[in-house]
Amino acid sequence: MKKIYLLLLLLISSASFSQTETPEQIVQKQVDAYNQKDLELFLSYYADDVKIYNFPNKLTTSGKDQFRKDFAEYFGKAKTLHCTISKRIVRKNIIIDEEQIKFNDFEFSGVAIYEIANNKIVSVTFIE
Repeated sequence: MKKIYLLLLLLISSASFSQTETPEQIVQKQVDAYNQKDLELFLSYYADDVKIYNFPNKLTTSGKDQFRKDFAEYFGKAKTLHCTISKRIVRKNIIIDEEQIKFNDFEFSGVAIYEIANNKIVSVTFIE
C-alpha cells in the first residue's frame, strides 16, 4: 500500500512539473502559433488581462478579448505570415526578441519585449 501511495505521489508531482514551461518556451510557442496563423493557440499563451504597448508606454490593447479581435483581423488579411527571431535575450521572466516579419508582400522588423507571469504573457511592448 505504501508503494502505491508513493507511486501516485510521484506521478502527480511529475505531471504538474511537466506542465510548467520556461518564459522562453512560452514566447517561442506563441511565435510558432503565430507562424501557423492558429489564433486560439496563439492566444492561449496570453493572460486574460494582457496589456499591449507601443514603446515606451502607449497602451494600445487591454485584455485578451480585444487582442483576439485585433489578431483575428490581422491573421485574416495575411496570405503569407512568418516571424523569424534574429536575436533573443532572456532575463528571468522578460524575453526580448528582435523579429523579422513577413506579412504578404511586406517585410519589416521590430523588437518585442514580453513579460511572463504565472505561465502566461502578461504584457508586450513593441518597438518599431
